[in-house]
Amino acid sequence: MPALRYLHLDVFAATHGGGNHLGVVIGTEHWSGAAMQRFARWTDLVETTFLLPPATSGASYRVRIFTPHKEIPFAGHPSVGSAHAALECGLVRPVDGLLWQECGAGVLPIRVEGTGTERRLLLKSPGERVLRTGREAQPLLDAALAGIGAGALPPALVDGGRRWWLAEVGSETALRAWQPDHSAIGALAHATGSMGLCAFARSAHPDYQLVVRAFPAGVGIIEDPASGAANGLIAAYIAQAEPHGALAGGYVVSQGREIGHDAQLVAHIVDGTVWIGGRSHTIIDGTLDWNAA
Repeated sequence: MPALRYLHLDVFAATHGGGNHLGVVIGTEHWSGAAMQRFARWTDLVETTFLLPPATSGASYRVRIFTPHKEIPFAGHPSVGSAHAALECGLVRPVDGLLWQECGAGVLPIRVEGTGTERRLLLKSPGERVLRTGREAQPLLDAALAGIGAGALPPALVDGGRRWWLAEVGSETALRAWQPDHSAIGALAHATGSMGLCAFARSAHPDYQLVVRAFPAGVGIIEDPASGAANGLIAAYIAQAEPHGALAGGYVVSQGREIGHDAQLVAHIVDGTVWIGGRSHTIIDGTLDWNAA
C-alpha cells in the first residue's frame, strides 16, 4: 500500500487556532468515494478533502470534499485549505499567480499572493445570484432575525455554490452580543433549501471593516468560525447593491470570536468579481495508517 500523507490545517486564522479545521488526504487515487466518506465520517471534521490528479485539461489538481455525512461540490475554506496543502506538498506551482482547482462546481481559479507564512490564497467562487430580497421575502425570516436590528441592506437569499440567507445588522456590538434562535434559523434553512443565515455588520475597527457570524443550521452546525463561501456571497451582494460604496473595492472580515475563534478573511472586489480568502496554517503534517477496504 502506498504511503498516505495527512495534513490538519487551520484555515483563515488571524492567529494560530483561530480559523476553521480542515483535514486533507493525499495519495488516495485508488480509494472509492465510499472509502473517502468513511474516513471523513471518522475525522468528524466539518469537511475533509482528498487531493487527486486533475481529470480536466488545464486544472492544477482535483479535490473531492466530504462532510461527515455526504460529498459536496464546493465549499470555501476546504478549497482554500486544499490549495494550501497542494502548494505545501509541492504538488503544484502557480502559473501567472493562479492555481486552477477542479471540483464538483467546475474548474475554479485561486489567486496566490505572497509566499511562506505571509501567503494568502483567494478563491474566485462560482457565479452568485441574488434570488430574493426583503424581510417579507420569506415568512420565517422574522423569527430567524428576532432580537436584532436591521442594517442598511435588506435581507437576501443568495446562491453561488452554496445558498445562504444574508442579513445586515445595525451594529457590530449588537451582532457580537446576539443570541439567535437556532431552531428558527433551522426552520428557515430547511424551508428554503439553504445553508442557513449569515449575519454581518459594518465596523470602524482599524483591523477589519466587516464582522460576520454564520449559522449553517441547514447542515446541522450551530455556528461556523470561518465561512469562505458565505463571505463570498456577502461580498457579491455588497458589490451589487453598493457598487460605489465604501466596501465596493474590498475589505477585511472578522469572524468567530463569539465561539472562541479568531478568523480573518479578505475580500477583493474587482469590476464586480469577488475573490475571497486568507492565510492557512499547517498544524499537523504526517502519514496516515488507514485501511480503505
